[in-house]
Amino acid sequence: MSIFQQLILTLRGTAQGSFIERKLNLREETMSIGELCKRIMQSDGEYSSLLLSERILNAYAELDDEQQLAFFNLLLADYDIDVDQLKRSVDAYALQPSGPNMNQLTSAAEPSRQELLRRLNFGHKATPKLVKMRENLLNAAQKQPELKKMDADFKHLFNSWFNRGFLIMQPIDWQTPAHILEKIIAYEAVHEIKNWRALRQRLEPADRRCYAFFHPSMIDDPLVFVEVALTHKVSSSINEILSDDREVLDPIQAKCAIFYSISNCHEGLAGISFGNFLIKQVATRLQKDLPQLQDFSTISPAPAFSQWLQQQAEHEFLIKKLLQQVEQPLDLTNQNQLICLAAEYYLLEKTAGKKPIDPVARFHLKNGATLHRINPVADLSENGLKQSMGLMVNYHYDLSTVERNHERYVNQHEVICHKQISQLLN
Repeated sequence: MSIFQQLILTLRGTAQGSFIERKLNLREETMSIGELCKRIMQSDGEYSSLLLSERILNAYAELDDEQQLAFFNLLLADYDIDVDQLKRSVDAYALQPSGPNMNQLTSAAEPSRQELLRRLNFGHKATPKLVKMRENLLNAAQKQPELKKMDADFKHLFNSWFNRGFLIMQPIDWQTPAHILEKIIAYEAVHEIKNWRALRQRLEPADRRCYAFFHPSMIDDPLVFVEVALTHKVSSSINEILSDDREVLDPIQAKCAIFYSISNCHEGLAGISFGNFLIKQVATRLQKDLPQLQDFSTISPAPAFSQWLQQQAEHEFLIKKLLQQVEQPLDLTNQNQLICLAAEYYLLEKTAGKKPIDPVARFHLKNGATLHRINPVADLSENGLKQSMGLMVNYHYDLSTVERNHERYVNQHEVICHKQISQLLN
């Protein structure tokens, strides 16, 4: 990774030396961001495109929300598909399906925004700036839904730029540079890391692991990271893992690897799948390093469970009784009732696309995991009680069956689960 970084810096230094010489020949200092975009699309020189891309991205960084919206609408209107050209290309290919006509057709079918974004990616540290631009676009699209059409261009390009082949998995430990550790604290999305001491508790002990994916264009900024606990058995609560006074386990004695937190770090990369690759790669690495491991599972939140409970009129009396106890652990009877309701939530409640309504379930089941166990008193933190009444679940990753489970989930919309969970529906 360091060799690659040095190569990138060398190339940038060489290019920037030429920038200074050529800048005097470019009269773009007073141009608007829209005029600069036209200029870069007309440019046929690599150096001028590099300089223009930096000028455009620097100008974009100065825009406020209203100006960003105007910029997005400009791209939506002026850099769309030329329908007349597309029709001519279709007719030409229908008459003669030659290679040149195929190239012309595929070019005409692509919005010119995609080529603009490619050219904007020429500049220094352009990729993270474009990721931030997409984050702004997704926020703007909530107010102006027609902008979602333009997000398809970002997603198409990002799926290529952040292809699995470009991602580099790196372990994160207490010796990792502080500027990266600071980002781990900031990006943690499941169980808040309150301070450096709490981070150290997750990284330094011998029975803890953390791994992250990096991209060559964002070498100091993780894309996604997963935290792992090595344990004797499958954990039934997050407190077993995060407790300050727990006993540290010799990794050689561990039987289970528990993935207890996975965090995507950039809103601008929403919908670009990294976590599934990371979990499987980490599991493979741990199995190689610690061959005695027998189980790879998660202890996962149920972020939409309490909201769903409050919407279930047929269970109104029972749910009101449960919700009244939200600030204290449930007794055994109410725990059993909560588990039965959770089985209904996971196995029967579906989106319009026939997928589970729980977002974490969709992620793990699509990755080929099995819904293994429902734990009713698993997260008694303020957030855990609020979002799921303290309930968490275990998903089990059997590396020999994940592909088959994935196919059953995607093609048949089947929630693969342990038989003890399916029996709860009775």
